[in-house]
Amino acid sequence: VTLGTGLLPGEHGVLGFTVNVPGTDRILTHVRWRDDPPPREWQPTPSLFERAEQAGTRVAVVSRPEFAGSGLTVAAYGEPRYIGAERSGQLAEQVLAELAAGPGLVYGYHPTLDAVAHSHGIASPDWARAAAAVDRLITRIVAGMPDDAALLVTADHGALDIPAEGRVDLDADPALAAGIRLVAGEPRFRYLHTVPGAGPDVLATWRELLAGRARVLSREQAVAAGLFGPVRESNLARIGDVVVVCEGDTVVLASAHEPTSVAELVAFHGSITPVETAIPLLTFAGR
Repeated sequence: VTLGTGLLPGEHGVLGFTVNVPGTDRILTHVRWRDDPPPREWQPTPSLFERAEQAGTRVAVVSRPEFAGSGLTVAAYGEPRYIGAERSGQLAEQVLAELAAGPGLVYGYHPTLDAVAHSHGIASPDWARAAAAVDRLITRIVAGMPDDAALLVTADHGALDIPAEGRVDLDADPALAAGIRLVAGEPRFRYLHTVPGAGPDVLATWRELLAGRARVLSREQAVAAGLFGPVRESNLARIGDVVVVCEGDTVVLASAHEPTSVAELVAFHGSITPVETAIPLLTFAGR
């Protein structure tokens, strides 16, 4: 959403993999979000794609068919012309077809490398094969581009494999679970929404028990530290009362609050370490 809007998370409001819908006990999972809450209300800023269209530029988004019209797609891109592509070969074909049709902005999204990292790990042969497939995808697009086209390749994050000893389950530790009403965010960057009056105790307990493994901040401290960029008033309550920013090879699981599949993942991301945030940008211009 940051790439699609040019805004930092505090401004666009998509502040994590999951967030609490303020005023409710509901946890919104952004990747399973369709139309509740309405995407244009949850993230009202026009995307860069929409602004390009309004300026007279041809725009197309090429990605998996099942992502079309989802809440996250609308929040990130708006509603430009959307072209479904099941596989990487189809993605390359559709991107090249759009470039051949004339000047414009074409955006392609390929989710496989991230999915393989989560399920098999960065150190796995599976991830190496998936990375090689991305290389072939890029090579195919570059080879077929018009002479006056440019290709920019980037990603939304890195990831790291987390060993068993790096996994902390807050729901398996009564001290960590005490005073918590809702859990959101993601394992590398947790939002803890506390019961009324419990915030200071939760903050102190988590700081003591996760010392050296995570930065534990109040909402106000996290905002003041600039972790989200400028934060709109309407987005503040989407951030937990306590924010847990994991360091090193630590994740905070929440077995009683989220699907068991989360604990089965091998690689994770979402914190602010260089391996997660120092993302390369590759550029290919013309021939």
